[in-house]
Amino acid sequence: MNTTTIKGLIVAAILAPALTACSDFFEQDSTHVIYADDHELDGAGDTIYSIMGIAQKMQKLADRTVLFGELRADLVDITNHTSADLRDIAFHRVGSDNKYNNPTDYYAVINNCNYFIARADTALKNNRNEYIFRAEYTAAKAYRAWTYMQLAMTYGRVPFVTEPILAQTDAEKDFPMLDMQALCHELIADLTPLIDFELPLYGTVGTFDSRLMFFPIDLLLGDMYLWTGQYRQAAERYYHYISNRNGTNSAYPITTAAATWNSQSLVWSRGPSSSPFSGLFASTNGYTPQGEMITVIPGDSIASEPAYSELRYLFNSHTTNDYNVSILPSQSIKDLSAVQVHCVRPSATEVAYVPEGLSNYMSGDLRLYNYYSDDRYVRTDVSTERKVNYQNQKWPISNRHIPVYRRTMVWLRLAEAINRAGYPVFAYRLLAGGVNNTVIEQDIIPHYSADSTYLRTFAFPGTRYTLRTLNATSQENTIGIHDRGSGWSLYNDHYQMPVNEEIEDSLAQIAWQQDAVEDMIIDEAALEFAFEGHRFTDLIRFALRRNDPSILADRVYGRRGAANTTTVQGEIEADLNDPNQWYIDWNGQFK
Repeated sequence: MNTTTIKGLIVAAILAPALTACSDFFEQDSTHVIYADDHELDGAGDTIYSIMGIAQKMQKLADRTVLFGELRADLVDITNHTSADLRDIAFHRVGSDNKYNNPTDYYAVINNCNYFIARADTALKNNRNEYIFRAEYTAAKAYRAWTYMQLAMTYGRVPFVTEPILAQTDAEKDFPMLDMQALCHELIADLTPLIDFELPLYGTVGTFDSRLMFFPIDLLLGDMYLWTGQYRQAAERYYHYISNRNGTNSAYPITTAAATWNSQSLVWSRGPSSSPFSGLFASTNGYTPQGEMITVIPGDSIASEPAYSELRYLFNSHTTNDYNVSILPSQSIKDLSAVQVHCVRPSATEVAYVPEGLSNYMSGDLRLYNYYSDDRYVRTDVSTERKVNYQNQKWPISNRHIPVYRRTMVWLRLAEAINRAGYPVFAYRLLAGGVNNTVIEQDIIPHYSADSTYLRTFAFPGTRYTLRTLNATSQENTIGIHDRGSGWSLYNDHYQMPVNEEIEDSLAQIAWQQDAVEDMIIDEAALEFAFEGHRFTDLIRFALRRNDPSILADRVYGRRGAANTTTVQGEIEADLNDPNQWYIDWNGQFK
């Protein structure tokens, strides 16, 4: 390991020029972390200024989080208009000169966090006996944890630095190189004491609700427990967030918003019924107690500013890119969506299935239908008529702000955790139909009666979590995650709880079911979160858990459909059945 380059990276992160332009979200210029050595953060005015400076540096990570997470995976493909840097990401051959390959930006965030954490006087109180820095201290540790996780998921083994580096001499130490597992263990110990601490409340800045800027400790811990195989703890943290987001013992249900058909009028040529599904994603800058958005990295509205997101013009056709998109949905996500069987319930005694082969993605899972269109039309450009491809794609990549956490992700990761904790029927019900206390008592505990006490700790009272019925009352707020795009999954003969009739031993049956339900969860993550930047790292987690690199490799090689697997494998060149090839190289360092 050449530590000289690593130290140079860290020094560069610290000594780089400060950002001098003010974005229209962050009103303060962001000074870099070089303060006078004797400067302590001991005044109320230091809090907002310092945290906003850290958050401003987070903006530089937003686009590449999505691009690294999607282009390397199976749900998108490139076009003839894709830049060389993006093409190289898609083909897993990112060089040190690739403009997106800049770990310095991650360490700029981390070092600012380290400075704040080291210098903030967390014991300081105001004249109302309120802690001045505690909320910001919690936010800084959360920013640092999330940034370290992104580093490790992208680069593999990374230098772990927890003290502020203010000068060249500070960078001369030999920092430990930690992979994702070791890193998560360190960060879990760091964040656990902060579970009950509140995050900052700065109100609305412009049109952006500042509550969306921050990372809930519960969710970061839940993710780290998933990566380290501590599944009960992961499930408990996700549940704790869901049941306390809006106050102690509150509710945060999945809602009944779904992309579906009108069950009373099964005329397939008319298309699906209108639904509030797309309305969940209409805004990425407003916070409501029952809103979908949890954490969002805000972006600038001015194209010349560093924090301006380019994603909207990479994924969507627009006058800015002359209607030439760079990134498209892959054949893989189209095939996965189409193969789902959409179930409709005309009445309590009958079901109907949407036929295959309907145009415009109206067969199968309807989430793709709701956020993507590849209709072609003729546009007149000056005096020349030419045909252009217009794509109306998904909300996260049509907006200036980039979502990181949202409600449905928390519920699906709860399903992932509770499945691996040993309760695949519980996970299946989170996918199909939804869960409340009645479901837990009648449909889940009978399968795991010895663990009934533990399972009852997941309390979803029917008064707060009301399952959907054919009556569609205003109190109903709970469905399964798969129901959001595929109809009444619990009644769908093609989407039932997996059972292997050849296995008689109950423990062996559970182990088999865990893999089978996890396969359903892997597909559900694709259907629900396509284009949002999580896919490649999700595949890494699943593949490592089951010690099966083909979980990742086969899906990535199959991004253009089964018939083109060999072609894609030849384009990528890297052997994705080798986990060492999953990480990006930077000057021969890290992985």
